[in-house]
Amino acid sequence: MARPDEPLLLGVRHHGPGSARAVRAVLDAYEPPAVLIEGPPEADALAPLVCEEGMRPPVALLAHVAGEPARSVFWPLAEFSPEWVALRWAVERGVPVRFVDLPAAHVLAWEEPGGGAPEAGRPGAGGPPGGASGAEGPGGPRGPGERGDGGPGGHGESGDRAPGAPSGPGTSGGTGSGGAGCAGGPGSPGSSGPSGPAGPAGGAGETADEVRIDPIAVLAGAAGYDDPERWWEDAVEHRASLTGPSLTGASLTRAVAEPAAARPGTGSGGPGTGGRGAESAGASPAGDGPAGDGPAGGGPAGSGPALGGPEAALAPFTALAEAMGVLREVYGDGGHTRDLVREAHMRLRLREARREFGGRVAVVCGAWHVPALAARTTAAADRRLLRGLPKARAEITWVPWTHRRLARHSGYGAGISSPGWYEHLFRAPDRPVERWMTKVARLLRGEDYPVSSAHVIEAVRLAGALAVLRGRPLAGLTETTDAVRAVMCEGSDVPLELVARRLVVGDALGEVPRSAPAVPLQRDLGAVQRRLRLRPEAAERQLDLDLRRETDAGRSRLLHRLRILGIDWGEPVRGRGGLGTFRESWRLRWEPELSVRVSEAGVWGTTVLSAATARAESEAVPAASLPEVTALAERCLRAGLSDALPAVMRALADRAALDADVGRLAEALPALARSVRYGDVRSTDASALTEVAAGLADRVFVGLPPACTGLDGDGAAVMRGHVDAVHGAVSLLAGALAESGGPGRDPGVTAPARGEGIRDRWAGVLRSLAGRETAAPAIRGRAVRLLLDDGRLDEGEAARLMGLALSPGTPPAAGAAWIEGFVGGEPGGGLLLVHDARLLALVDGWLTGVPDTAFTDVLPLLRRTFAAYEPGVRRTLGELVRRGPAAGRGPGADRAEAPGAPGFGPGLDEERAAAVLPVLRMLLGSAHNDLTEVAP
Repeated sequence: MARPDEPLLLGVRHHGPGSARAVRAVLDAYEPPAVLIEGPPEADALAPLVCEEGMRPPVALLAHVAGEPARSVFWPLAEFSPEWVALRWAVERGVPVRFVDLPAAHVLAWEEPGGGAPEAGRPGAGGPPGGASGAEGPGGPRGPGERGDGGPGGHGESGDRAPGAPSGPGTSGGTGSGGAGCAGGPGSPGSSGPSGPAGPAGGAGETADEVRIDPIAVLAGAAGYDDPERWWEDAVEHRASLTGPSLTGASLTRAVAEPAAARPGTGSGGPGTGGRGAESAGASPAGDGPAGDGPAGGGPAGSGPALGGPEAALAPFTALAEAMGVLREVYGDGGHTRDLVREAHMRLRLREARREFGGRVAVVCGAWHVPALAARTTAAADRRLLRGLPKARAEITWVPWTHRRLARHSGYGAGISSPGWYEHLFRAPDRPVERWMTKVARLLRGEDYPVSSAHVIEAVRLAGALAVLRGRPLAGLTETTDAVRAVMCEGSDVPLELVARRLVVGDALGEVPRSAPAVPLQRDLGAVQRRLRLRPEAAERQLDLDLRRETDAGRSRLLHRLRILGIDWGEPVRGRGGLGTFRESWRLRWEPELSVRVSEAGVWGTTVLSAATARAESEAVPAASLPEVTALAERCLRAGLSDALPAVMRALADRAALDADVGRLAEALPALARSVRYGDVRSTDASALTEVAAGLADRVFVGLPPACTGLDGDGAAVMRGHVDAVHGAVSLLAGALAESGGPGRDPGVTAPARGEGIRDRWAGVLRSLAGRETAAPAIRGRAVRLLLDDGRLDEGEAARLMGLALSPGTPPAAGAAWIEGFVGGEPGGGLLLVHDARLLALVDGWLTGVPDTAFTDVLPLLRRTFAAYEPGVRRTLGELVRRGPAAGRGPGADRAEAPGAPGFGPGLDEERAAAVLPVLRMLLGSAHNDLTEVAP
């Protein structure tokens, strides 16, 4: 029993619902005068915000170097995190709360090997790649080059071993347990990476021969488990109690010392388990108690007499502290020398709190740190450890977090495998397994899987039976997952993956109140989001916009402006509604690291509009090529950045005047044409851009024919793509010129005439290409096809040009390339052959006349051409070719005499056609009563 003047040292496991419930039970029982929490002291002023109306976990403390948001570090907290529970408990009751870990100012300035800020996480774990930002659990970031682990003070997914060091009991080579709730991990301030130097006061640097131990792995190995997390759940989480007998030191010792053979299903999860476990439902085996109630087997958890009152609530922490004390006696700092610096700072803060509030203050920290905080050291010795630490000016605030970023697969060192499952366990008042199965059934039914209440009942029974067979106190995530796969998913992993993504991990996104500190750009973004009713969500979703609506147009402008700023909240996708210029589709998903990007973008302006304008203007000047500038102009128009357009237009005019490469000019024209058209749709003044685009089109028209001569196969394919792109751009540009109100460069020419004039000039270019013998065959064939589609070339002339291209004097390879240009590259080419018997006859005749020696050369090209057609089109062409030549087949035949489509007769059956006349009269009404005969 602890003395009344001693602090309550509550060693926890981060992001563990069992630890969170136990912390709350101790605080309710003892009501300490102050609460100390492992975290950056700069966050003391932010603690009252946790109880404001707009605060909803998961959230994170974000600290960054002032003026350098990329150098940042996070401390994530979930609803089931012990630190969050302690924080809310203190604020709700008006109890003083303090953060006692190493200040963020030192963490951010800690020297890395080779200089620079310490790396707080891997890219994708919460910060931008290459920066010092990253996701880290409560208690601090990892050191340079280090991976968070389940080792001493660690709360990561896998242990870190020195290069070449073997994995074994006591080392961190296996799967981490998430730590004994210890924050900070091996890379915490004061320690170094496997090959990096220690901190200024961290002692000697570690060598490659030093092995970092995982304390939970040591205890699990002694108990006969090779999965540390599974042992932690069975020995601690499943046995923790709120009201009944709790885990004691004797029971923990027994759990460690009890031979593995005495417990069926230990080791790697028991028979049929998948090895890894997850925190199980904290309910009695019968499932009739509150989550976390009832010791395993329904009897007392300890071997001695059951404790009552506050001592019962404190017993699990006492037992864990004893175990960690033994481990630290054997292993010292466990190879994590930076923990010495952190623990020295914690002790100094603890002394200050005891002097201010009395002896019995509560300290919520990682279990690995408890023996160090209980050790008797002098304040002078602790200050010596902190002497000479580097320091940077840090800013800190609350930012939203997601369950996906709490998961291990995101790269978060303190990650857990199942945030959604843990949240369910923490919230469930009773029968957590039954409630979980109900959630799973509701999800699967929503996705049209046939799941009934009978499936739920059988899945619950199977999960309980698996827990008994495997020797587990209660059914955990492993058992419930196996039961869901067998009963509800019928052995399929496809719906199980949906359950894992939507429920086991979850898509929860936290919120922070408006009163939280934020850069002006963040506040303006939040105001715009609320005005446009565009709420950030962690789940990926598609947003379809109709730009004719004011709200949707505003959403489009916001998303385009954010993309210019490098904040990729949304990604444009091809929508279900087609390719009309009045529609846009976006794929949206908000990630926590976007908060860092918003802070970084704050250097460009205080509002989204001003920041995007300044960023666009700065990008226009150094743009290296014409396509880059035209793409920027298109983005500016879509984003509604009218103030940035003059600078972009000057850069565009300069690049266009100096660039003589027809390929680059043709590549730039489509973006300009889209920009002009989008300016019309969005009611943006793009008259200056229209003139630049028209001038650029004229330069392309002049230079394109000579550029299409003397090309090899690859060059012809590239130029053919440019021809297609210019053809589409001319259509858009002609429409914009026809609808423009101004007279243009020639006052005597009306706007409609200008639009038709550019079409005529382009048609002349295509005619020149179609008859130019020196042009690549693929380009000549493509030009004929484009003219035919636009109605500027009749079918007879197209057949004549095809006949010339496929004449016996033409090399087979050139003829195949011409066919690919004419009917290849799009599904419509096959339909053209289906409906025009003359063209099909020309192709068929040419192909049958190809010599055997050349057939193998042209076959791959033809196969590639016809493989792009739809299966039905290929089938119809095959049927037509199988019938062979017939009367009416050929260039000079009348189309009315051509044989019918497959399945139809060659002529018209007038008797059968006349049978439908009464029905037609009834449908068309009295005005068509004269419908009395069938036209041949």
